[in-house]
Amino acid sequence: MTSDMAFECLFVSRDPGVFGTMSPILRDLGISTDMCLTSAKAFNQLKTGQTDLVVIDWEGEDSRDLLQDIWKSARKKKPTIVAISSLDRPIPGAHVVLKKPVTAESSQKSLQAAYSRMLFEHRRHARFALMVSVKATDESRRNVSMTITDIGDGGLGLVTQAKLFVGDVLSFHVLLPGAIRKIYMQVRILWTRDFSRFGCEFLRIPPVDLNILNEWIKRKSEIKKPLIAV
Repeated sequence: MTSDMAFECLFVSRDPGVFGTMSPILRDLGISTDMCLTSAKAFNQLKTGQTDLVVIDWEGEDSRDLLQDIWKSARKKKPTIVAISSLDRPIPGAHVVLKKPVTAESSQKSLQAAYSRMLFEHRRHARFALMVSVKATDESRRNVSMTITDIGDGGLGLVTQAKLFVGDVLSFHVLLPGAIRKIYMQVRILWTRDFSRFGCEFLRIPPVDLNILNEWIKRKSEIKKPLIAV
């Protein structure tokens, strides 16, 4: 997702009044919205594309089935869910519950909360292509030539012809594109795949270097700027 792209929302409701109240706020938040009239059709739509937000105008059993299907789906990154309900109780599985009758003020407050969660989840799951060659050392001080293929908030992917195993620890310096200087990282291998691919978690990054990494990820994960404060 780049700075000219928006979060995507699926709005499930038969009520044009509810949609009419909330759609301008979604637009001001820079969220692209598709409308769906029934919960039965909504899950099929969710199977295609990368929906970030699902707004459900709660209609009892059908809405409950949709919510359960979303949480049971194989998709690793689940969408943020806003339930619009007249019930005076929490709705299990919904991140935000908007009480009816819906007003512009209550809608904005609920959607701002949902937006903050989407932003957090986007940055947490985002992986950015890198393709930078580095020289690392393992715990026995063996030199390892490798290429970092992607990096994100919690770790990175790499390829190397060296023999590595789950649990191995590697240390290296890397220059992120556009960064002011190289940063130091110590990572541990979590998994291996075919074609000499490995996934790693961060073990240790000095505080100053971690700030550089976090700022770099923040710039890379920028999205369309909202017109209202969040």
